Formats: sequence, C-alpha cells, structure tokens
Amino acid sequence: MSEKSAGLSSSTKIKLALGIFVFIVIIGTSGYIVLENYSLLEGIYMTVITVTTVGFGEIRPLSPVGRAFTTGLILFGFGSLAFAGHAIAESLIEKIGSDRDEREKMRKQIALLKDHVIICGAGRVGSAAADRFKELGVPFVVIESHEKRCEELRKEDILVLEGDATDENLLLEGGIKKAKGFLALLDSDAENLFLALTARELNPVIHIIARADKASSQKKTYRAGADMVVSPFSTAGIQVADSMVAKGGHRPGTVSAPEKVSTQWFPVAPNSPLAGKTVGEINVETKRNVIGLRRGEEDHLMPDHTMTVEPGDLLLTVQEGEEKGAVPPVREHRSATKVVLVDDNPAIVKLYSRLFKRKGFHPIAATSGEEGLKVIVNEKPAVAVIDLVLPDLSGIELCRRLRETPETRDTKLLIFTAEDDPDTRKRAVEAGADAVVVKSSQAYEVIEAAAELLLDF
Repeated sequence: MSEKSAGLSSSTKIKLALGIFVFIVIIGTSGYIVLENYSLLEGIYMTVITVTTVGFGEIRPLSPVGRAFTTGLILFGFGSLAFAGHAIAESLIEKIGSDRDEREKMRKQIALLKDHVIICGAGRVGSAAADRFKELGVPFVVIESHEKRCEELRKEDILVLEGDATDENLLLEGGIKKAKGFLALLDSDAENLFLALTARELNPVIHIIARADKASSQKKTYRAGADMVVSPFSTAGIQVADSMVAKGGHRPGTVSAPEKVSTQWFPVAPNSPLAGKTVGEINVETKRNVIGLRRGEEDHLMPDHTMTVEPGDLLLTVQEGEEKGAVPPVREHRSATKVVLVDDNPAIVKLYSRLFKRKGFHPIAATSGEEGLKVIVNEKPAVAVIDLVLPDLSGIELCRRLRETPETRDTKLLIFTAEDDPDTRKRAVEAGADAVVVKSSQAYEVIEAAAELLLDF
C-alpha cells in the first residue's frame, strides 16, 4: 500500500485513511455481531474502543475466536490511524512549505522588477488600479496588510507583499528605488501623506499619486512630495458633471457644452484679472464654462453664475468646442507666466516645476549656468530662479551676465541658496539679483518669493 500511495497527494491520502478506518469499523462491528452475538450498538462500541486502543474492558468475555478477531482488528486499526496521522502531518508540512516557497518565489520576482508601479492598499481604488495595470501589461506590486486580500491577490497571480505599507523596509523590498510610479491609496489621509513623504525621500524622481479624501489634506500631501493628489469622491462628482455638460446639460447664463470637451484647473492669483469677476463674466471672457470652484476646504460644484471669484480660488473649467488657446489669462504679458529654473539637481527641478505649475506658471528647466543663460536669453521669462552653486557658472556670475545682456535686463532674478550668509546675499544683490531665498523644508517660500517679484513686473 505504501508504494501505491507514494505518488498520491496529501489530501488523497487523508481521504484514503478515513475510508480505511470506516471500513474497519464496519468489518469489526459485523464480526462482533456474528462471532459474539453482540447487538449493533455493542458491536460499534467494542470496535471503536478496540481500534482506538483506549484500554476499556470487554463488554462480555470473548471466545477464543473473538479474541483472535480482536487482535487482528487492533493491528489493522492502529495501522489505519497511523496512516491517517502521517497523511495529516504531511499535509500540514506541505502547506507550510508551499506557502513559504510561493512567497519566496514572489519575493524573487519582485526583486527583478524595474520601472514598475507600487500600489499601497488593495481597497476598492487600489484593486481597480491593479486590474487596470494588469490589463495594460504594466508591471506592478501591491503592498497590503489584510491577509485575506493578499490571498485573493495571490490567487490572481498578482505580486503582493503582506504587511504595513508605511514600513520603510517593506517599501525597499517592493523595489521603490527602481520603481517609476507610486500609488498611496490607503484609507487614512495621514498615512497617505506619510507614504508620500517617505517615498519622496527614498526615490526623489519617482512619480507619486496619493489619495486624500479631505480637502484640507490635499495641500499637505502635495507639500509632502506627491505629484498628484486625488479624491475618489470629488473625482466621481466632477466626472458626473462633465458627462452632464458634455451631453448638453446647461444652467442659466452659460452655453451648453459640445460633445467633445476638455477640463482644466486654474488657480486665481492675487493679481489675476479674474479676481473680483463673477462666474458668468469669466464664462464669457474666457470662452470656458466654470463647472467647479474650490475655496479653501469648500467645493462648489456647478457654481451659480453670479458668484464672485476671489484670489486663491481654484476654478475647474470645461473648454467649449475644440478651440485651442482660450484659457484664463494669468497676466497680460505672454511671457509673464514663464519661469526658468536653473539647478543641477533633478529632484529639486522636478519639485519646483510641479509647484510652479500648481501656481499657474510655465516652468522651463536648465541644469547648468551656461544652459540657463541660453534658455533665459531665448525664452525671456518673467523670472528666473537660480541655484547659487552650479557645475560651471555660479548663480552670482550668471546673474551678472544676465544683467549685461540687453534681452534679459528686465527679467526678475531670484537666487536660492542653502546657507543664509549676509556676504553671499550682498554679492548676489550687487550682481543683479532681485531677491535671495534660503532653502528650507518649506518649498513654497521660493514660489511665493517669485510670485512677489512678478507683482511689479
């Protein structure tokens, strides 16, 4: 029997052992009824205590034939129980070993990933993202703390790491150093903010998208390092509004949108010509319909056309038709929105480019002093943000050259430096810098300083 069962699976062996045990109980009960004139209940009882070797006495004295039968029953019964115990133990060992091997195999596959996406959280949003990535053939790995969800993902052949996504070691195991995308989709805004901060520190150039359900959390998450912050609930509302407008829905004072539309967010700067005007006036002047207005932590979906727009508001607009270029003006001068960033650190360039875009400007990057000089002369931006330490020219020397060039004499120059040195500040101003800002954890200080320079442009 051992040779035949050697190739059987553990579950099959367990079923076989149970079948043998039931067969022995039937044979034993029948034998006691026939040989010793036991009743059915007595036969079952005698068979069970015999096979399990519990040591109870005989119901009635057995005949020599009955004792011989009992001896054989004990041997066969003990053998079947031993076989069943072995099969159960083998099944448990195989399961533990299989799970360990499967997880080890999965970890090796994750270690080989490159330019992949890390999804933190396999809730409804995370699962939808995983399904989409799988459909598009994009490599990704999921980090999830719930055991049942992890098991479901493994059954779908999805790479998953079980544990707390805020654990830095787990992020490193997920290959964050080699990843190109990072989705922070946990249920907690605070945890997503922490994830964005940690991911940015571990990989300065990774693209981070974080979830934030509260409007108050969105700005903080951006500051923590996220490239994009999404809210499933507000996004759903905007999509519904877009669909309604696209299908011909309208409201008083606006023109119904055509079938093909494009939406865009626009910030209202303190000096913007949009500030102080009503939604209806903006609709007419910009040839766009304002379908959303965000003021602080409050969102207004499909705001009334008589509502006055204030500085600091964010407007969600929908383009009428396919006409290009009909956008709310930030300044009367076409070049006023251009900002040139001169820095050799790609992470810094990416960070400030994102922040300037959020303010409504058009950032242009340069990675050296010579390149920055050419870009500034050609683009003639409203302001140039220049790092003090560059691989060729210093920021001060670049300012001096720009002031000597007729095409860039009116460009506002902002030097930002890691040290607050009075002598450096003095030399920068003498070279033509309009402002000097010390680098700090508050990245928005540079943006605000540049915006203040533009007020006098």
